[in-house]
Amino acid sequence: MKLHRRIWRRFRNRCTTPLAPSSARIPWWASLFTDAGRPIVTVLVMVMCAPGEHHLGVLAGWDTRLAWGMASVLAAYAGIAAVVASRRPKGAPGKTSAVVGAWLALGAAMAAQPVSHLFVTGHWSAEPHAPAWLVVVVSCVPPLVLGHLLHLAATPVAAPSTSVDTEQDTPVVERTDEETTTPAPAVPSAEAAPAPQLPPAEPVRPPIAYRDPRCAAIRPLYDGGTRPGTAAMRDALEAAGYGRVGDSTIRGVIRAEVEEHEPQLATYPPALPAAHTA
Repeated sequence: MKLHRRIWRRFRNRCTTPLAPSSARIPWWASLFTDAGRPIVTVLVMVMCAPGEHHLGVLAGWDTRLAWGMASVLAAYAGIAAVVASRRPKGAPGKTSAVVGAWLALGAAMAAQPVSHLFVTGHWSAEPHAPAWLVVVVSCVPPLVLGHLLHLAATPVAAPSTSVDTEQDTPVVERTDEETTTPAPAVPSAEAAPAPQLPPAEPVRPPIAYRDPRCAAIRPLYDGGTRPGTAAMRDALEAAGYGRVGDSTIRGVIRAEVEEHEPQLATYPPALPAAHTA
């Protein structure tokens, strides 16, 4: 029922939302596939892969109930490593490790399926016992996953420097009695005084040609030095006349493109949620 209401709400919003230029117009059913299809496919993939990973856990010596943890370990590891690898900017601490971990998790999940199916279909045999290499490899997966996840958690993304000069950093100049008694130099006349120097103008950010025009609606939210949240971006899109946009599209498509053009924006500290008054 929740999915049905969500589909109907998106269809109604599409009908009442002003149309974008023809070059950027996206069919409502295409956006529906993106918003609703990704979580459905994710669940189906996890369900289809779980039996093979459970079978390998049983062959490695775990109890039939405890072996279901192997499916959870591989699924969680692949998801966490992929998200960390995507969110960390290039050159940030842990970026390379997260990318390597994402590929290892993908390889482990892919290898578990054909290996299990080879045993199930009779091409390989686990009688009278499973091969030693299979037992060793599968048994090493949980501790390796735990170690790498702790490594990713211990290497946070470096936040932009917000240090301010303190009184200790400011040099103190002591004046002697001779300096206090020295007469002040004569003030030059107004005619000989040089023209005041104007402060240099702030550099103007060059315009960016976004593939999705909705990116221009949320880009000003970064001007405060913080990374906007989903609610603030949703309000900005509605105020710009784009209607209600799905949260996954806001974070995974619109904000991702903004930070793709300006990677330093992803390192901004998250903005505090706005206080709602009654």
